[in-house]
Order: sequence, then C-alpha cells, then structure tokens
Amino acid sequence: MKLKNKISSNSYIKIIWHRLMKNKMAKFSIWILITLFSIGVLSPLIANQKPYYIKVYNHTYFPIFHLSNQILFFNEMGEPQMLDKQQIDWKHLPYQSALFAPIAYAPNTSDILNANYLSPFEEQLFLNRDKNEVQMPLQFKHWLGTNKRGEDVASGLISGISSALLVGIFSMLLAALIGVSAGLCAGYFGNDTIKIKKGTAIFLLVGIVLAWFYGFQIRWYILSEAWQTSVWWLIFQLSVSVAISIIVLFLGIIFCRYTINRIQFFKTEIFVPIDFIIIKIIEIVVSLPIMILVISLAAITQPSYLNLILIIGVLQSANIARIIRAEMLRIKNVEYMQAAQILGVSQINILLKYALPNTISSAISSISFGIAQSILIESSLSFLNIGLPAGAVSWGTLINAGCENFNAWWLVILPGLAIFITVLIFNILGKALHQALLVNSH
Repeated sequence: MKLKNKISSNSYIKIIWHRLMKNKMAKFSIWILITLFSIGVLSPLIANQKPYYIKVYNHTYFPIFHLSNQILFFNEMGEPQMLDKQQIDWKHLPYQSALFAPIAYAPNTSDILNANYLSPFEEQLFLNRDKNEVQMPLQFKHWLGTNKRGEDVASGLISGISSALLVGIFSMLLAALIGVSAGLCAGYFGNDTIKIKKGTAIFLLVGIVLAWFYGFQIRWYILSEAWQTSVWWLIFQLSVSVAISIIVLFLGIIFCRYTINRIQFFKTEIFVPIDFIIIKIIEIVVSLPIMILVISLAAITQPSYLNLILIIGVLQSANIARIIRAEMLRIKNVEYMQAAQILGVSQINILLKYALPNTISSAISSISFGIAQSILIESSLSFLNIGLPAGAVSWGTLINAGCENFNAWWLVILPGLAIFITVLIFNILGKALHQALLVNSH
C-alpha cells in the first residue's frame, strides 16, 4: 500500500500561483520584485566605472569582464605593462572608442570635481583630455546627484538593492530553515517521545558549544573571505563547517557511549522535553523587542553580511517556529499521519513527506512579511553604521550621509522611497499569499 500526501505539493503550488496571478496588485508586485532582483544581480554591469569595451592606442580591452585585478596595458609607445585595472582612470584615457555602463560609476567611487552634494539638477563638470573643465557628457552624468565625497547616488541606490535583498532573503531562508525544523520537532515529538541517556544529554549541552566553536568560530575568518569571493565557495566552506560540527558531535557521542554512559547514574534514560525547551526559547525571543536585540548583537560582533544574516535569521525564526508548531499540533493526529505511523514509516519521512507540505503553507506569508522586516532592520543598522562591513553601501548609509546636510534632499528622499517601495512590495505579496492560502484551506 502506498501512502499519499493529503495534498500534492505540485498541485498545491499551482493553485497558490494561480490565485496570486488573479490578484492584480500581487502580480504587479511580483514583476517589480523580479525587476529589483535582476538589477541587484546585474548591479556590477549596470553601475561600474570600468567600460565593457575600450580601444586605446589600437589595443582593445574588456575591463569589466576581466577577472584579474591586473591587466596587461599597452602605452602609446606600444610597450606592455601590468597595471591595476581599479586604479586606471578609464574615462580620461585617449580612447578611440568605448562602451561604458549605463551608470559609469561604481559604489564608493569619488568624482572630486562634482563633490560637495551636487543635486540631480545642478550643472556637472568633466575634465576633458586637455585638462579643461567642460560640461559633463551624458554617458558620465550623475543622474541622481552626488554626496559629499562626489560618490554617485544612483550607483549607491543600485548597490543598496543588492544589500537589502541579500540580507532580507537569505536571513529569512535561514529563519525558515531553523523555524520550520524547530516547529516540526516541537509539535511532533512533544515532551515524552524521545529518550536519551543522562550522560549523552549532559554532553549535548557542552557538545553543541564545542561543535559551534570548532566548526564555525575558529573558521570565521575563512567564512568571511568566502563570502567576499563567491556564493559557491561560501557554500563549500559552510559545508566544511557543518561537517566539522557533525564530526565533533559524533565523536563526543561515541566518547560518552564507551565512558560516561557506562556509569550507572549516567546510563539511565530520560525523556527530552523538546517541546518545552523550544517553546520557552520562542517565548523569550518573542517577548523582547527584536530591534533592540539585533542592535545589541550587531554592535558586539564583527561587522559583516554573514553575521548580520545569522543574527536576523536566528531571531526571526522564533515566529515561524511558533506557527509551524501550532500547525503540527493540529495535524499530528489526523488520519494520514496516523496511517503513516501504523505502516511503519520512519519519523524523518513522516516529517518531511507528510507533515512539512501541510504545515509550511501557514508560514509562507510570514516569511514574506519577515523579508520586509529584515530589510527595514538592515537599513536601520546601516543608518547607525553598525552591522554591515566598512565600505558597504546601502540605503541606510545613503540616508545617514544625507543627515550631514539637510539641503541634500536627494540623499534622504530617494533611498527612503526605495525602502518604502521594497517593503510595500513584500507586504503586498505577504497579504496576497495569506489570502490565497486562506481561500485554498477552505
């Protein structure tokens, strides 16, 4: 006999997607979100001081696609030399032809000639090849003005999209992973299902700390460098950290089995109150203001995207865990769950194949709202100059720069609108998902 889910996962997703597409506001928000996500992913190609293509002294270069920092450059005499492509002033080279990015300035790139809060409507200057100040060519124009140091605001806004979506989406993915796992375990196992020996229980209290220390804490610098290198290298290094943590726990459990657990006092078995432990942690986290917690933790940790995602993700997971736990308690004793247990289906399979598809829908809208809240938290922290690494450009840092000069309205209004629109999009999607899930539940 083959046991089937109460609801087919593919059919369920199709139903929800169909209902979302019937909601015009949700459909419009999805297209805006896709646009923002595309801009964020392609930001190095949209805002960059290096050209796509340039021809200088009869030699052709593709600087923006050149992976190495060093580039072989030929001077007017035809002599080759290795130069740092970041230090080359591509705009002022005597090029024969060139194709620059739509915004010819990268974040944190200063244009001294147009510094000191140049508004989008003021005249902009450009130093030509003869070292004369002329009107700014359209291809090099600061379309949304500059800040005090002459950094392009449009470039900063585009960089802010990457920062906001990176922190918002990845922190909620982490929150969903932790919250769903904790909620399922709390609701399914309760307080009187799992039994372990006292020695193993005592070790786990210490072993988790040791696993974190050897797996993540002493490798923090490697993980931070991996974050700056590439997503795949980060995933690999995270996998290594997880593997080390599992090995530490496994060796500790083996040690307990052949040493501590042989003592009469420690070999007796006790119930693990999983539900009690998880619900108390949830109550503690939910009872405290999340913004104060995030600010406190971000202020005492090393500023990095990884740390910020971990802090926000762990704290945001409490609400998801509470929702999943409630749903798990509701479906725990329904017919298809009891049938799975009677047929001898393993507990892992019951949780993944039968419990998860029928509980995750309740948390989907919360995840969407959580992304909006995470973006607000990231913007608030960057406004306070904590949380993000030095030199990172986000919407919050732009607003902070605008506070130094209240006449620089474009540094406050433009990133403020970006935050408002992005948060509004996720709130609309969250509400639309909530309505679609409610209709489908009936």
